[in-house]
Amino acid sequence: MASAFESKGGRDPKGVKLVFRTLRYRNYRLFFGGQLISVIGTWMQTVAVTWLVYRLTNSVFLLGIVGFAGQLPAFIFSPFAGVIADKMNKHRIVIITQTLSMIQAIILAVLTMSGIIAVWHIIVLSVFLGAINAFDMPTRQSFLLEMIENKEDIGNAIAINSSMFNSARLLGPSIAGIVIAAIGEGLCFLLNALSYVAVILALLAMKLPARPKSTKSETGVLEGFTEGFRYISGFLPIRNILLLLALVSLLGMPYAVLMPVFARDILHGGPNTLGFLMGATGVGALSGALILASRKSVVGLVKWIPAAAVVFGLGLIGFSYSRTMLLSLALLVVTGFGMMVQMASSNTILQTVVDDDKRGRVMSFYTVSFVGMVPFGSLMAGSVATVIGAPYTVLLSGVLCILGGALFANQLPALKEKIQPVYARLGISPLISSGIEAASELTGNPEE
Repeated sequence: MASAFESKGGRDPKGVKLVFRTLRYRNYRLFFGGQLISVIGTWMQTVAVTWLVYRLTNSVFLLGIVGFAGQLPAFIFSPFAGVIADKMNKHRIVIITQTLSMIQAIILAVLTMSGIIAVWHIIVLSVFLGAINAFDMPTRQSFLLEMIENKEDIGNAIAINSSMFNSARLLGPSIAGIVIAAIGEGLCFLLNALSYVAVILALLAMKLPARPKSTKSETGVLEGFTEGFRYISGFLPIRNILLLLALVSLLGMPYAVLMPVFARDILHGGPNTLGFLMGATGVGALSGALILASRKSVVGLVKWIPAAAVVFGLGLIGFSYSRTMLLSLALLVVTGFGMMVQMASSNTILQTVVDDDKRGRVMSFYTVSFVGMVPFGSLMAGSVATVIGAPYTVLLSGVLCILGGALFANQLPALKEKIQPVYARLGISPLISSGIEAASELTGNPEE
């Protein structure tokens, strides 16, 4: 099979073609287009929910409670969802989860537009959506590579997927801010519901090869979970990457739940301000994703992880001190960049080194680390902010993220020693490129 880096004329793609090379796969193009529309709606709903809760309650603590309720199911269910993803048809599971997410958005829209919405409705519906996402996220992550014919494009597929997510992050919050100010939160929820039609149609239009039958004896869900946990805890690179991701998600990511406080009480703005702040994070995240997409190889990527955690922490510290809009936007660009580079680099390395038959389970623990820890952080952030204020809470988060990155960096030699044999087995051959970075092609068969 020809290398994914080769064009029809036998030359390696460069520039824009290199960055977006995975879009040449039909199934991935369908997925990309449908998801782009859907995720714009998702970001609109995210902004609208936080603004609605704060408008109804004026409570920082309840902002934390809603964040906790929406993401707790990922912590509880995702590890078992990964076992199911390794056993069942991932395409079918994603169609079901996307349909259920659309139903949740419709209910939220009806309650809000009818004027009967209450905080307890939002909490219940957040739990429902969180349970859906607990199954959707690890399945969708591991399904991504079934759309890619040449598995050496794994890193590019993940980075392009992250670029799509953060392009939507630019548009969604900004549109939401305008819609909320002009009409109200209910229309954001309705538009989100309609956006799911695009991704569902894209999924139905895919032509996927027949799923090979497993030659292994079927194991139970609990046994599969235990096997996956032993595998993760016994392999140093996977374990340490997930631990740092969990720490940053617990202590750093909950800054987002405090964003309405910064928008209204510190920067003295309204829903438009909130949309711009979240959009600025998306600018940084999109920049980080595109930089990762331009890389030809996973070689050397592990050292980016602690550096990105430190950049994320520094961005949070600076943002906590800012009292002007322009400076806050600039610092959130830095924050978003660090967040995305750490997340996407972690994802790429995990999907490169993991055994294929445990991919769903590893990605389920990735979901627990990246999403499942956030509810506890949101609850802590809301509680701490009621005592010391939102700025000092974000400052503390930034300091702890920097410490976590420093501890991870101290383990880099041991991690590289464990990862190199895996790269050798997969056929990753580093080549010196422009004297800057080793580049390689994956000639093995790693999946996302």
